[in-house]
Amino acid sequence: MGSPGLRPLLLVLLDCCASVSAQAAATPPVTTEGFNSTEAAWMTLRPALSPRPPGTPKAPGPFSGPRPTPVTDVAALCVCDLSPAQCDVNCCCDPDCSPVDFSVFSACSVPSVTGDSQFCSQKAAIYSLNFTANPPQRIFKLVDQINPSIFCIHITNYKPALSFINPEVPDENNFDKLMETSDGFSLNSESEISFTIQSDAPDTAKYEYGVRLQTSDSFLRFPSPLTSSLCTDDNPAAFLVNQAVKCTRRINLAQCEEIEALGMAYYSSPKILRVPGLRTKAEIPITVQSILMESLNKTLARLEDTDVLNQTLIEAGDVKICTNVVLEVKYSLTYTDAGEITKADLSLLLGTVSSAMLPLEQKFEIRFIQQNTKPVPLSGNPGYVVGLPLAAGFQPQKGSGIIQTMNRYGQLTILRSTAEKDCLALEGIRTPVLFGYDMQSGCKLRLTKAITCQLAVQKVKSLLKGHGFPDYVAPFGNSRAQDVLDWVPIHFITQAPHMKDSCQLPVALVIEVKWTKYGSLLNPQAKIVNVTANLIASSFPEVRLT
Repeated sequence: MGSPGLRPLLLVLLDCCASVSAQAAATPPVTTEGFNSTEAAWMTLRPALSPRPPGTPKAPGPFSGPRPTPVTDVAALCVCDLSPAQCDVNCCCDPDCSPVDFSVFSACSVPSVTGDSQFCSQKAAIYSLNFTANPPQRIFKLVDQINPSIFCIHITNYKPALSFINPEVPDENNFDKLMETSDGFSLNSESEISFTIQSDAPDTAKYEYGVRLQTSDSFLRFPSPLTSSLCTDDNPAAFLVNQAVKCTRRINLAQCEEIEALGMAYYSSPKILRVPGLRTKAEIPITVQSILMESLNKTLARLEDTDVLNQTLIEAGDVKICTNVVLEVKYSLTYTDAGEITKADLSLLLGTVSSAMLPLEQKFEIRFIQQNTKPVPLSGNPGYVVGLPLAAGFQPQKGSGIIQTMNRYGQLTILRSTAEKDCLALEGIRTPVLFGYDMQSGCKLRLTKAITCQLAVQKVKSLLKGHGFPDYVAPFGNSRAQDVLDWVPIHFITQAPHMKDSCQLPVALVIEVKWTKYGSLLNPQAKIVNVTANLIASSFPEVRLT
């Protein structure tokens, strides 16, 4: 037999978990959308406290109003099924358990699974064991459970309360109404993006983040307010930097025909280079997709023709008005993962301007869409919805926006368990952190004498954190990437005992997410207020790892 110092070390990572806790009054937990048995094996389906998600089912009462289609089947949920392809002790709903396993059960750890506890009547899945049978049998009942509280929801006659309220988007039908109820436009920029203009920067074979978009004669201009609310036309549009700004112009209405920035051609005529530096057969024209015309009384009309219109001065005595003036500009640029621009679309709002509208306010927006990709769904609007992934990302440089992966289920993840429980086989296999769920996973790592302490620490830390651990988490499910100051930073903490001649090996990563109810009491929204990632290490004799 070899000495104890040369024996392989079997390390069990028990506590790679993510916890979502609520800063709110305690209420019974609610169940949410279930997963099949193979997926449920790697997580604890134990939702944390949260507002009721849209469409949570309840048993219809005699006076119930119309209800949405149920999305939660309590009969299909098994919140104690933690081990894949194995029977969990005292888990009566585990499909992997047989009558032989029931003989060693003492009781059902989860005797019932219910829907939203706020309803007066709801479906409940009841589990029990018949120990008088030989072998013992599992008993399952799906019943209508009555809430004894006098403060419960009996009639769902207020449909807007069953889901989050979507913000009203201006269009030709509601624009006038929104203008009347609006408090006016802010003169400040909605984007806090800043970047350095480098006119002498060498040409590259592709666009990179923050690089200005080149055109056949210069660069794509994106008017913005810089030191004041006045528009600065020499501001360049930057690759992958989504922006939405407002600025004003002090103009002489009699000279409106001579001001280029008021004309449609100023924004539609540039030709963007597909990649920087290539000016031959690599120019992308800007295509006008739509033109809306706004009159002096704020009515809107969509023009069928997208030809270029020039601003025109009309005089009637002392009254001067200028028509076809650009009021809003929206660029939509399509790009590839190779850093090439493939398409440029433009939407315009033209209007008639009188002296009463001076100084003139203009709005500009630019957004980038990756080619052959679908828009990423939100995790809530605005508050998070239970069961949807947390939105997370990182900030590449100070002043830039938040960068997020296109895979919404890969932005904040933890290690995923499998039946083999081999850490080396699990590298790269992750599972997303879902809002409202407490999750736990783990694996076993066997370290031999050939692995040094430094290599083991690096390997285990990589397994726990995964690739590209984010810096920020979105406070709401619909938070915008450019609103960096609203995002919640992830506080990373390392806990390790200080022992001489020992190897401080990480054994657990605990992610704690704290949230609160925000907004109206009638329709509170889930908002994340704090995120902490705690990397816990244990001491092992140095001789065992060398």
